Amino acid sequence: MKNTYNGWTNFETWKINLELGLSDGCFKGYTGEMLQEIAEELILLEGEVKEGGIAEGIILNFLSEVNWDEIAEVANEK
Repeated sequence: MKNTYNGWTNFETWKINLELGLSDGCFKGYTGEMLQEIAEELILLEGEVKEGGIAEGIILNFLSEVNWDEIAEVANEK
């Protein structure tokens, strides 16, 4: 059974797209990998997350569940 959330692959994909607005048209032409790099930099730098700390591990685990290609696909449709 496939879990989906608000029309997206999962909660993580929906939440990252909602919070960062990656599919709003500003990132047309970007790949999923490029969007992942942007998101990781924004999130890890914004909160001044300690490298190697527990918070960084939790954040990176959450981000690993995001379907970056889905977000890129939607961004490239706009």
